[in-house]
Amino acid sequence: MSSVLSAVSRPRLSRPSWLSPKVFRTEVLAGLVVALALIPEAISFSILAGVDPRVGLFASFTMAVTIAICGGRPAMISAATGAIALVVAPLAKEHGLDYLIAAVILGGAIQVLLAVLGVAKLMRFIPRSVMVGFVNALAILIFAAQIPHLLGVPWLVYPLVAVALAIMVGLPRLTRAVPAPLVAIVVLTVVTVFASVAVPTVGDEGALPDSLPTLGLPQIPWTMDTLTLIAPYALGIALVGLMESLMTAKLVDDITDTPSSKTRESWGQGMANIVTGFFGGMGGCAMIGQTMINVKASGARTRLSTFLAGVFLLVLVVALGDVVAVIPMAALVAVMVIVAVSTFDWHSVAPKTLKRMPYGETIVMVATVVTTLATHNLAIGVVVGVLTAMVIFARRVAHLVEVTSVLDPDGGTRIYSVHGELFFASSNDLVGQFDYANDPENVVIDMTHAHVWDASSVAALDAITTKYATRGKTVEIIELNTPSARIHDILAGQLGVGH
Repeated sequence: MSSVLSAVSRPRLSRPSWLSPKVFRTEVLAGLVVALALIPEAISFSILAGVDPRVGLFASFTMAVTIAICGGRPAMISAATGAIALVVAPLAKEHGLDYLIAAVILGGAIQVLLAVLGVAKLMRFIPRSVMVGFVNALAILIFAAQIPHLLGVPWLVYPLVAVALAIMVGLPRLTRAVPAPLVAIVVLTVVTVFASVAVPTVGDEGALPDSLPTLGLPQIPWTMDTLTLIAPYALGIALVGLMESLMTAKLVDDITDTPSSKTRESWGQGMANIVTGFFGGMGGCAMIGQTMINVKASGARTRLSTFLAGVFLLVLVVALGDVVAVIPMAALVAVMVIVAVSTFDWHSVAPKTLKRMPYGETIVMVATVVTTLATHNLAIGVVVGVLTAMVIFARRVAHLVEVTSVLDPDGGTRIYSVHGELFFASSNDLVGQFDYANDPENVVIDMTHAHVWDASSVAALDAITTKYATRGKTVEIIELNTPSARIHDILAGQLGVGH
């Protein structure tokens, strides 16, 4: 009897969702599609960074596998990326691969430290208009990256791309049992191989590795000079990687309508870069294009797809390199075109939306897009977008402080009531809203409906008091809330106003 009761009282362990046959099939096929899409990207980013293609391919494998275990956003894909390649390219060119690897390891350690410090909480300060600009710029960059594969190529590439696009648009209307991108890749590969069609293939992008990655340390002098040399690059890897990863995670949260731990994601990105460095990879971060293939095109929702994307990638390039090499680039180009089109927020540029949207919101979105396209760096675009939003917000609220006044029945006291948030922008207008010359000898400033945020606001109140004092009048400031009273008590009379 006791054994029965104990069995009943024990909580049942929830079974992972991917153990469901339907979910498992979706996750496996999604991982395979992402792995195929990762190969040419990883090779291209390796070339961009000035290293051997194996460095990017191995980085994509270790990043995907590690982040599947350590990351906070299920179904998100992390691998070697163009943003990180741009950061490390000068270091690799001037000092070699070993210094690049050392910078990747240090960059991962910085990301772990930033996770501990709670940097992920800063995501709340990124406005929606910046997010929309980030998504739109990313879609344009993804599409633009495919254009070189469509220029100076045999004419047969164009009908092949058209066929692949037709498959990916039409097949989901008939069935979603198999990811449409995978069907398009298989169909085009079979057609080009059996018809002996001479078109660019994955093998033309660079040599594929024929061995597994090995664990090791970078061969560099472990000195302060080395640390000084790699530290700026490591910091760039950490900041750019985290920014892109957290933005991508938030985007996937919105698409899937599920929450994720941004702090764990920050920590996971750091661990993935550390592991990648020890295996000789070039580092990386979240990949929005492949993530959209995984989440939107293939319907993946669990960590299994991310893990299998890394595993399939290694198996494909090492064990099945000859097969992967014959996949026509036209198929992968078509997949990325579909991703670009589905990623772009078309609603944000619709005439009806633009008419209703405040001009400031549109300006922030455009600033984010233009900066990203100009620099080819999503992190810089986001920073510029946030700064633009801050400036517009400051201008918008700078004049939102309202001051009303009434004269006491006895005529000896003027009572001013301040409404609004007082900070460096709005407090500048406060000083000019008092009648210093004509007010009676006693002035009361009621702060019940106001909040003092910074030293500029305290300085403004000091300036008002000083202006009245020079005319022999007294000022009493009343009804400050607790935080406002605290900062006012500390700083009032200490800022040199009127001296």
